[in-house]
Amino acid sequence: MTSVQVFILTHENVLVVQRRVLRQQTDIFALPDSKFENYFRINKDCFQDVLKEISPKLKSGRRSLALRPEIKLATALIFLAQGSYQTSVGNDFNISIAQLTVSVVLKEILEACEATICCKWIKASMTEEEKNSAKEYFFTNSGIPGVIGCVDGTHIKIISPGRNDANMYFNRKGFYSLNTMVVCDHKMKIRYFDARYGGSAHDSLVWNVSGMKRLLQERYDAGERNSWLLGDAGYPLEPFLMTPYRSTTEGSRESNFNSKHAKARNIVERTIGLLKSRFRCLLGARELHYSPIKAAVIANVCVALHNMCMDFEEEHLDDIENIIMQERNYQEDVEGAYSTEASQIRNNIRDNLF
Repeated sequence: MTSVQVFILTHENVLVVQRRVLRQQTDIFALPDSKFENYFRINKDCFQDVLKEISPKLKSGRRSLALRPEIKLATALIFLAQGSYQTSVGNDFNISIAQLTVSVVLKEILEACEATICCKWIKASMTEEEKNSAKEYFFTNSGIPGVIGCVDGTHIKIISPGRNDANMYFNRKGFYSLNTMVVCDHKMKIRYFDARYGGSAHDSLVWNVSGMKRLLQERYDAGERNSWLLGDAGYPLEPFLMTPYRSTTEGSRESNFNSKHAKARNIVERTIGLLKSRFRCLLGARELHYSPIKAAVIANVCVALHNMCMDFEEEHLDDIENIIMQERNYQEDVEGAYSTEASQIRNNIRDNLF
């Protein structure tokens, strides 16, 4: 063995020992609150809640070198929050983990989160109290009655799947993505999230095959009335989904409806902007280097974490207005036959607006 080889091996061993010592000494809770939230995009109380939820699902190592659960969670959160590649995450001073270990840890944390917090914190169903609270909020802020939430689509950038179906993920803006559907309530919580479809899918297609539409349709068929979502022109008008009028004349009742509709629906744009501002791995500056299925899992976990943060009334508004403007560039109108009943509902709302 040459002296150079000996030096390299010795240097690598030193790095391993340094990482090990740093991991054992690291106390992430000793970080100042502001720095903690900047790193992980959630506060310490929320972090502890997530840790409590997922800990039973984490593997427990017998070796003294095994990572503590809080270090595993911190590693995954830095990746989600910063959108950094795994090498950057592993080199972070407060984590100090090799890239291969980061990959293993990220997989473990994502699976644990999907099995726990995703099921608990992303719920389409609303209680009557929640519906009434939403209706009161939207009516007070826009004058439109019956609104329980808003729907919109957003693209999450990924690398090419590299298979024959890659064209399914290539969107009209010229990059590969998931076209996800977001339904939020008046508190900016995401009640429904669907990341199953590629970027070439239109918003209306994602809506038509969604569990959210099925749920609203079932309730409507069971006799529930005066409850609907608001969606942009990329969605079809339905008795439980109110969309804007087309080709309106300035000063007309239709134009007035559209203005109030846009004001009310702005909350879903802000929700998406907040989600992507908080978890910058979704922003698209660096596409997710994962398969569509794993990218969808990452997005689902980010949504669940976002909802937990909203319970702690946390908001990270970095660049949120710029994100909203970028999102609006993806809007596509959809042509479709409107049911007479849906048109009557919208016209009735229009005629009663001030």
